[in-house]
Amino acid sequence: MTTASLGQPDWLVSDATRRVMAALEAARPGGARFVGGCVRNTLMGRPVDDIDIATQLLPQQVIEALDAAGIRSVPTGIEHGTITAICQGAPYEITTLRRDVETDGRRAVVAFSEDWAEDAGRRDFRMNALYADGEGNVFDPVGGGIEDAAAGRVIFIGDADERLREDYLRILRFFRFNAWYGAGIDEAGLAACERQKGGLKNIAAERIWKELDKLLRAPDPVAAMEAMSGAGIFEVILEGIRLSNQATDSMRRLVAVEQSSGLDEPAALVRLAAMLEPVSFETGKIAVRLRLSNYEAKRLKRMMEVAAGPAYVSDEKLWRVACYLHGTDIAVDAALLMATRTGEDKGLSQFLEYAAQYQRDVFPLDGNDVRAAGHEGPAVGQKLAELEELWRGSDFSLTKEQLLEMLNSPPR
Repeated sequence: MTTASLGQPDWLVSDATRRVMAALEAARPGGARFVGGCVRNTLMGRPVDDIDIATQLLPQQVIEALDAAGIRSVPTGIEHGTITAICQGAPYEITTLRRDVETDGRRAVVAFSEDWAEDAGRRDFRMNALYADGEGNVFDPVGGGIEDAAAGRVIFIGDADERLREDYLRILRFFRFNAWYGAGIDEAGLAACERQKGGLKNIAAERIWKELDKLLRAPDPVAAMEAMSGAGIFEVILEGIRLSNQATDSMRRLVAVEQSSGLDEPAALVRLAAMLEPVSFETGKIAVRLRLSNYEAKRLKRMMEVAAGPAYVSDEKLWRVACYLHGTDIAVDAALLMATRTGEDKGLSQFLEYAAQYQRDVFPLDGNDVRAAGHEGPAVGQKLAELEELWRGSDFSLTKEQLLEMLNSPPR
């Protein structure tokens, strides 16, 4: 039954979208519908980033239909029924309707289907089980999804405990979707997440961090994080790693700091750091537990160290030194943490603007200059470090000639 319409959003009426749908329709009329986020977000008035299509065609039939229309196809997940169409540079993920044959809480064995209701029933939340045809007519096989999207309700399809036992990662998805789309936590869903939280121990660390990273990037994840904390989810996914006693309060202050300073894209790692003690020995444990990349682990550790040092945000003379010593990414991360912990964000907006345009100064001397002055071995590095410190102290104003004069002057 058709109960709503998407209207004519840009993504739906684009030439590329029309071409992909026409190719699928030619192979099986009425056998393809948009699904999930693009439908949900359009109904909610949110931006659409990805376009997913569900189809009654089998994967090989999808490839043949796209080939016939001159559209490139990539078998990105063909074993699970997914083909990605690339049309005019835009990707369209096309997946054959499926039903679960077997689930173990981590992965599912699926079989292909032609039943829209069967495909919808294996999804997580009602707002994610919405389909739309090429004209924008919306279909809601499980019921309640259209109303949920309108009200910002994140509600599991059918029995919540059963949905979670099929894939325990849905526990984190529940909180992530509430952070991004929810207007209030569904108590029944929250209770089910608390009952089933032990299943998260069986989920790969990389998958947990991927979901947590997306959650932490929400404009304001505080309510979702508080619900997670209250349900004991952090104790499971961080395996006993201690968060600050005021972890969610720190998150709330950081969100306020970000908003007041006009920061466009919050960094998940900064928000994670805000939940730790100011000087934390847990960063290494978290890096291992969540399988952070080397870059992420180093950035988390370094921002915590710098944030525990001297404040520089309120002193313009120190801005360039901070960016020079730590790099702009770490300098900004640490500045946000400092403002969060001290409650003082004076000058932060100006510092962020400065850091965004900062061009790193280049120290005028190198080892060859020091060796030419007669220094050798460890003394070369020591002299360079001494002169670089003087150069920084001069607000980077000392010239090469002045530095060479200092280098060549006999000690007093």
